Amino acid sequence: MNAVVPTKLNRQQVLGFWASWFGWTLDGMDSVIYALVLTPALKELLPQSGLPSSPADIAYAGSILFAVFLMGWGLSFLWGPIADRFGRTKCLAASILIFSVFTGAAALSHNVWELGLFRFLAGIGIGGEWAMAGTYVAEAWPEDRRKQGAGYLQTGYYAGFFLAAALNFTVGAQYGWRAMFLCGAAPVLVALFTLARVKEPKRWEKAHEKVSAQSAAKPMALIFSPQYLRRTIVNTLLVSIAIVGLWAGTVYEPTALLGLAKTAGLSAADGVKLVSLGTAILSIGTILGCLLAPQLAERYGRKKTLAGYFTGMAVTIALGFGWILYLPGGLVPFLTILFFLGLAGGNFAIFSLWLPEQYTTQMRATAFAFCTSFGRFLGAAANFAIAGLIAWTGSLGHVIALTAIPFVLGLAVIPFALETRGQKLP
Repeated sequence: MNAVVPTKLNRQQVLGFWASWFGWTLDGMDSVIYALVLTPALKELLPQSGLPSSPADIAYAGSILFAVFLMGWGLSFLWGPIADRFGRTKCLAASILIFSVFTGAAALSHNVWELGLFRFLAGIGIGGEWAMAGTYVAEAWPEDRRKQGAGYLQTGYYAGFFLAAALNFTVGAQYGWRAMFLCGAAPVLVALFTLARVKEPKRWEKAHEKVSAQSAAKPMALIFSPQYLRRTIVNTLLVSIAIVGLWAGTVYEPTALLGLAKTAGLSAADGVKLVSLGTAILSIGTILGCLLAPQLAERYGRKKTLAGYFTGMAVTIALGFGWILYLPGGLVPFLTILFFLGLAGGNFAIFSLWLPEQYTTQMRATAFAFCTSFGRFLGAAANFAIAGLIAWTGSLGHVIALTAIPFVLGLAVIPFALETRGQKLP
């Protein structure tokens, strides 16, 4: 039997994908830069802000600042209605521009309040990029390739983790945390390229021509109409659960490794390099998880595949942070489980292919942006709770291990989701 030859991508589809991928890569790099420089940045800025800087104070302040960042990310749902009205590529470029400018500005922070403000503003841009990039690839790529395109796109975010780790190993180790934030300003170039070279998807252009300005201004109302209300609520809950677990692993993994490095008697410089190694291992696992996700989703369905990934997240978070972190000589086992934590973290690729399948072109960007952004408010609340528990218990690992619980609860939510395997993009 002859193999089916996939549809060849045209030049615009290729350019648009790479603009989206590099934007998402640099978005991931920007997000994890904060986790990598959290300890050295707060060691300097907390005293300058008149605040204590003990390890517990750093962990507490770091959680608060990250919650502020997630609140900015949560506000990025505003990009959705704008993109449905004015176009995907324009909003993609604008979101990249905003997060890169304010990431670079964080290098100029004189105290934690300024750092918090810059991270809040950067979060608004970062949150919009995923929705814009995911919507663009779903609409621009041919039907027989868009699902794989979603998996390829999601690898960009975790390639950004790897890039951030490499920068931390070189630039961060030699020049410090401010230089790392300056590197986060590089995406400005991607924004300019996107504006200059990438055209809107033809699917959006055709739909936009048929829709009146009055109806185009109401996509937010449409995603909460009786037909879409249940799926919007369920999708938002599932993405929110994934967000809580993602940040538990990626934000606190560097701090956990620094603690293990200190216990092992490593120098501060070696600790920084160890954090870079751990982040690279986590990134490689997640990239593989993203590439596997479309294959598994097509074979077993979206719901069963997500259930498998959620189970993996619950197990690896509980084992890694609740047990292995406290073992004598737990450094190597912790680095090992980071790979499997990353593999399960590839669950975000499922949302990149699944969410666009559940909404029409008229409201797709709004739905994607809302479902992926609103969960950041819940993630912010979770980080406030984590900060309080860390301050109360004085324990990092056992508190982070509790974030395995939302994934268990998520397994009970998945049956209410809409299965779209085998269906074409509406």
